Amino acid sequence: MFKIRTHNKISIKGLERFPREKYEIASELGRPDAILLRSYVMQPQDIESTVEAIGRAGAGVNNIPVDFCTGKGVPVFNAPGANANAVKELTLAAMLLVSRDIMGGVDFVRREGGGLDSDALHKVVESGKKQFGGRELLGKTLGVVGLGAIGSLVAETGLMMGMKVLGYDPALSVQAAWRLSREIQPMENIQSLLSRSDFVTLHLPALEATRNLVNKDLVESFKPGAVLLNFSREKVVDTEAIVAGLESGRIGRYLTDFPVPELVGREGAVLIPHLGASTEEAEENCAIMVADQLIDFLENGNITNSVNFPRIFMERTGGYRLAFSNRNVPKMLGKVLSILADKNINVLDMINKSRDEIAYTLIDVESEVTDELMDELRRIEGVINVRKF
Repeated sequence: MFKIRTHNKISIKGLERFPREKYEIASELGRPDAILLRSYVMQPQDIESTVEAIGRAGAGVNNIPVDFCTGKGVPVFNAPGANANAVKELTLAAMLLVSRDIMGGVDFVRREGGGLDSDALHKVVESGKKQFGGRELLGKTLGVVGLGAIGSLVAETGLMMGMKVLGYDPALSVQAAWRLSREIQPMENIQSLLSRSDFVTLHLPALEATRNLVNKDLVESFKPGAVLLNFSREKVVDTEAIVAGLESGRIGRYLTDFPVPELVGREGAVLIPHLGASTEEAEENCAIMVADQLIDFLENGNITNSVNFPRIFMERTGGYRLAFSNRNVPKMLGKVLSILADKNINVLDMINKSRDEIAYTLIDVESEVTDELMDELRRIEGVINVRKF
């Protein structure tokens, strides 16, 4: 029986993926095999020695001590793309709200129309509506920074709205590139994209390389009066730079669902709660994706969508399975295979992959894996974790 400890409210659709005859799931479980969470800020002391995996029902994992987990041989799973449509729709809604000043119009009617009869209300609305005319998206230029699961959807939606779309992503994968329309014009650098875009939307992970990407120097590259949208991560923009950009007019509007005190009440800043992945559908998709990944890892050792371990998959073809993680140094696999050979254990199938400083291996063997063998493998210098199935 596997034990899954949950933090936060996890969609029932995700929890239902775990067969009840194999899994016990609760928020107060001690000595869990895995942890499933959303926004809970996890500390190293929350991760007991029994934990084999952590699943984040969302894309970002900055609330999880990933480096600590890697050192313990614990894969951290996330759900990239599961909330992509929700964030895409919020980005589109934000562009429409700000381009047409819909919020200003709503506030005007609420403020000026209270207590008026039908004729009076009609006169007020007709006389005041001109100040909220705004602009259409059709024909405007949309710059998309980051063309992953979310950014690519936003770019495609921009094309459908009749916008000219520019894209910039120095880390674009081949798989992501195949998804993109040929109508999306790639930019060689972000400055070129900013100087030509009426709307700029950020869809980047929170990494050291992306921290404060939009800084005071980069703000000077914006087309004067451009609208900046940030529905990715708070830390990809420098708040001081945003304030300076709004004051100078280089940034016409800044829309984000990461409110910070410096921008509350400031002219030109449109701040909403963190709603990007808060739809019912997105929460269900994220929970289902991560649940399936945890199940496959706990039962088969396969790894999909881990932020700190290599992607690895091997069909079960019979026999018994070993999985082990180790420091990515030479001769580790040879040492393991040597022990198996000394014990006359026949290898049926094997796959080995590495990612940065960690390596991970699945081995199917003909003979049952004993506790004695497990202990011997654990004593190999550089081996971090060993499991049997």
